[in-house]
Parts: sequence; C-alpha cells; structure tokens
Amino acid sequence: MLDSILVWFRRDLRDSDHVALGEALRRGRRVHCAFLFDREILDPLPRRDDRRVDFIRQSLLELDTALRRRGGGLWVRHGWAAEEIPKLAGELGVAAVFANRDYEPQAKRRDAAVSAALHAGGIAFESFKDQAILDGDEVLTQSGRPFTVFSPYKKAWLKRLTEDDWQPGEGEIGTLATPPGAQRVPALAELGFAATDLRALGFVPGMSGARQLLDDFLGRISRYRQQRDFPALKGVSYLSIHLRFGTVSIRELVSRANAAGALRAGNEGAATWLSELVWRDFYFMILDRFPYVAERAFKPAYDAVAWEQGAPAEEAFAAWCEGRTGYPLVDAAMRQLNGTGYMHNRLRMVSASFLSKDLGIDWRRGEAYFAARLNDFDLAANNGGWQWAASSGCDAQPYFRIFNPVLQSERFDPAGKFIRRYLPELSAVPDRFIHAPWRMSPAEQEACGVRIGRETPAPLVDHQQARQLTLERYAVVKSPAVP
Repeated sequence: MLDSILVWFRRDLRDSDHVALGEALRRGRRVHCAFLFDREILDPLPRRDDRRVDFIRQSLLELDTALRRRGGGLWVRHGWAAEEIPKLAGELGVAAVFANRDYEPQAKRRDAAVSAALHAGGIAFESFKDQAILDGDEVLTQSGRPFTVFSPYKKAWLKRLTEDDWQPGEGEIGTLATPPGAQRVPALAELGFAATDLRALGFVPGMSGARQLLDDFLGRISRYRQQRDFPALKGVSYLSIHLRFGTVSIRELVSRANAAGALRAGNEGAATWLSELVWRDFYFMILDRFPYVAERAFKPAYDAVAWEQGAPAEEAFAAWCEGRTGYPLVDAAMRQLNGTGYMHNRLRMVSASFLSKDLGIDWRRGEAYFAARLNDFDLAANNGGWQWAASSGCDAQPYFRIFNPVLQSERFDPAGKFIRRYLPELSAVPDRFIHAPWRMSPAEQEACGVRIGRETPAPLVDHQQARQLTLERYAVVKSPAVP
C-alpha cells in the first residue's frame, strides 16, 4: 500500500462511483484530491462569460463540500498542468498521482507531459477507465482491429458487456486528507471570467443537478424513442453537460438503463437511450484510435471536397451563425445555441447538414463554432456528429443524403412550437407557412406582419439548387458502386 496518493480530478466532478478515487482509497493510506483550472484550455476561450467555466466552478463547490463531509476536500490550482500537478504532488509528498483516462489528443499530450515531469521527481502516474464503459482493446473486430461502423460495434459492445462493467468505482480503505483551511475554490473573477446566466437558463451544476435530471428522465424513459427527435417536447434526458463534466457516472446511467429494461425486450425507450450511450463510447474509441479526425476527414478522400470560399461564403457563414438563413428551423436552432449554449440533437444534425450541404461551407468551421458555444462540448461527439453530417466520417450518412430543412421542420416541429419560441417575429405566421414563410403571398405576409426580406430574411439558398451543387461538389469522392 502506498503512503499517499493525489487524485487529479478533470472531467469527473463527483465523489462517488469515481474509478481513480476508488483505486486511490484502496491502495493509499492518505488520499489528496485536486482540480486544476488548466490554462491550456481556459486561455484560448473566446468569451470571458463562458458558461462552462461557471458550471465547473459551481460543480467544484459542491464536490469540495461532499469531500469535506468525508474528511477531505479539494486542492484547487490555476495554471499549466505540466507545472502545477508535479509541483503540488511534490509539496504533498505523494508517491503517485491517479487520474481518469481522457481520449482527446490534446489531453493525451498533456498527460504524457505531466507523467514525464512526475517520473523525473520519482512520482508515479496512473490513469484509469472511467468516462467510457468499454475502451482500448475491449471491443475489437474479429481481426483484432478497431471498428469503424457503429452497428457491428454496438453488437460486439453488447456481447462483451457484463454487470461488472457498470459496477461503481468505489473504495474505502484509505482516508481522505484535508487541505488547509485557506484552500478554497477561486471566484470566477480570479480566473479572469465573469458570472453567467447558467442557473437562470435552468442549468443546475454539480451532482445534485445531475440527480434531478436523471430522476426526472427515468420517469419518462419509456417515451424516449418516440419523443427524442422533437425539440418542442421534453423528450431527452438533458444530461449531456453532466456527462461532459462527469457530475454523473456513465456506469450509473448504463445500470439505470438496464434496470429500466434496456437489455431485454419490452422497453424500447430504455434500449434506444442505451444505444445513444454506446454511440458515446464509439466516438471516444474513434478519437482515441484515429486522432487525426480532430483535424481532418476520417475518410481521406473527403479532404478533396472544394468548399465555398470568398465574400459570399463569409456572408453565408455569418448568417448561419446568427440564425439569419431564412429557414426557420435552422435559424431557431442557431438562436437556441447562441442564447442558451444548448441545441437539441436533431437540430444539431439539421444545422450541420445545412451548413455543409446547403451552403457548401467546410464542416470544420461549423464544428469550431459549436465547440465555442455548446455547454456540453465534447470533442469526440462534436467531431463525430459533424463528420457524420458532412459524410466525411466513419459510418456517416451517404454524401447524397441531404436533409431538406423544410421537410425536417414539418416532420419534427409540425406545429412550429419550437420555431415560434426562438423566432417570436414569426409568431403570427399560420401553421401552414411556418416552415417556409416565403411561400406566403404579399397579402398574406402583410396580414401577419411578416414581410420576407424585412421582418424575416429571405432564404439564403434554394434547397434544390443547393442540393445539385452539393452532388457536384462531392463528385470527387463518388464511388462507381454508388447509384
């Protein structure tokens, strides 16, 4: 048994079902806990009122309180990981630093640098599987290679899954060490950030926020499959931000999905939700095994696609960012993102498809815009989703499948309830025109006070014409076998 261990919290802001903490308590007599506000992540952020930093800080306050109830507490630092973590480990005299594994290229480089610095000082570094159910070589093809198609991956994932995979990561042999009384979670201003409207928007940080959402969702999980694609309905779990920052354990979610019937016939809602959790593992695996996807197309041939350039493309991109495309569902989705930091998953697909396949703009620009604004931004999922929409990713939609934004609107927001919430200027538009207001006659526009080009923008592009241009653009990757 080691005399003392430092647990480095990152995207796992909870004190229970935490693998690194559980391992430390099993293997160490005294366990210190620390969190680093990492300048490598924070300094490049474009906004000083970033809700994610606020969410992290508020979650840390709750985590620190929970750890202090158990006799411990958090050391909190602000700086560069390769400097601050070895420095703190040295000051505390620990034998090892434990952390939960991360799959992002930048995080892996960071951990390698921290590990090297620690080893230079005679301190060990160990990382553990915590944010995925299965990772590494646990799910491979029969030839021993990583999967690149989801359906067989899911089949193999489910076959490999056992109850042990969702057991809590706990341990209570060692004791938590209490930081000095002067230790505290710094204020946002001390980090160079401002307070946000996070709670006003309904986001409750920390483990308590995750618990509220999970308990609420489990009461309606049976309807998840039928309602998850409709943004005006309360159909999804809204747990993505909590999964992103680890205020809830993925093992608990899989356990609760199983308890609701996900692994047996009878509850299609629970089974569909479990499938979404498997997608999460899948995208972690893709990023881990194929790290180049963070910068390039998974399918190299798609890097040859010639995207729109020049002033018109810049104007179109700005209009997409600001919700001024003239397509109500796309514009409402972008207004939701800009105003709240959240976007419904169906709308992420519609908006991404519109940017890359209607406007012909490089998917990487949209991916970066989402990365800067999504409260739940996760590189693996965001990159996977954008490459799926642009057809450049593994197991992506075919390049000739191009979402019609009007048909998507009619199908998934039939009464225009979501559109009217975020585009109040269209509140008086009749249902039959809410998805395509430009189809109203001048008299009908006057009657509801919505004149195209004035109160609401005209469509940036004609979808059918844009579709044809996209097929021509993607001809560079067309397979002879594709009809």
